[in-house]
Amino acid sequence: MKFTIGERDGATRARTGTLETPHGSVETPVFMPVGTKATVKTLAPDDLHAAGVEILLGNAYHLSLRPGDESLERLGGLHKFMAWDRPILTDSGGYQVFSLARLRKITDDGVLFRSHLDGAEIFFSPERVLEIQRRLGSDIWMPLDEPSPYPCERKQAEKAAARTKKWWDRCRQPEDGRGLFGIVQGSTHADLRKQCVEQIAGDDPPGFSIGGLSMGEPAETLHEITDLTAALLPESKPRYLMGAGTPVDIVRAVMSGVDMFDCILPTRFGRTGWAYTSGGIVKIRNEAHAFDERPLDPACSCPCCRQFSRAYLRHCFKMNEILGLRMLSLHNVHYYMELMRRVRRGIREGTLEELLKEVEKIGPPLKGRQKT
Repeated sequence: MKFTIGERDGATRARTGTLETPHGSVETPVFMPVGTKATVKTLAPDDLHAAGVEILLGNAYHLSLRPGDESLERLGGLHKFMAWDRPILTDSGGYQVFSLARLRKITDDGVLFRSHLDGAEIFFSPERVLEIQRRLGSDIWMPLDEPSPYPCERKQAEKAAARTKKWWDRCRQPEDGRGLFGIVQGSTHADLRKQCVEQIAGDDPPGFSIGGLSMGEPAETLHEITDLTAALLPESKPRYLMGAGTPVDIVRAVMSGVDMFDCILPTRFGRTGWAYTSGGIVKIRNEAHAFDERPLDPACSCPCCRQFSRAYLRHCFKMNEILGLRMLSLHNVHYYMELMRRVRRGIREGTLEELLKEVEKIGPPLKGRQKT
């Protein structure tokens, strides 16, 4: 794995870059649509290719349960299984263990919990999490970590950060060109964040993830801690902000020097009838669209906007037709890919401030990281 920094924005810490992986190169800053269970909901690989998606995110927790990491290895790995020939980053599943699983018991050895599917007892150790990702064959791996809830007392944040470091010490980098990122925890405490960065940076991982945010904290707190943490991280390594993905979150984090993003927001909003457009968010179920013959976004050239009127899309949602969910999800993914192209262009041309002012008008903010 190799990361090369390209151009820089003179007024902020934003930069473009290229991340090289075993399944191809990725231009950064980049947004990764979430394919939690080996699918970006309602969308096919050809849809994602056409939208310009370069990298997807999968989830080790969910995939280890169904169809199972051993089954995926037998089937040729995650790329072959889901017919995706570009890079994949896999989350360790730590967030899901702590947010979905029942009857958790956390020790320095790992986490013992019961599956949210059938109650089966499962044990995740740092080694087990890496073995799952090895079997999946993803390009970028995440270690097991303990995210702190928001709000939480300092002692709880200290304990979670210390355990994350102990688990990290038991991890080993893969030897086949893939990369294991280090995860920075510490909740909203600047000194804990700094300590965590210093501890993990000493092992020189190929990249860093900023974890423990989008946990329900105010947007300004998210931006403040992201800015602080990104400034502490090594300049030469990619920085990944986990789970934060509103347009304004992305642009502000890019200005802080963040390179990689993921969020379920584009497809989650699409399936609920909300669409990001150049004129703001459109709620397609609203009565105002019943006879609206305009496209969802006249400025967009995605298949949804080229073919269908708002009136027809509203009809699909009112009739519970799957086409409506699919088209709004596809449109939102196109919107996010175009946003990232504009971000990279803004870095080259020095226009990020103008883009930030534009996306600040969009709203609404996403309140907390969503379960996947």
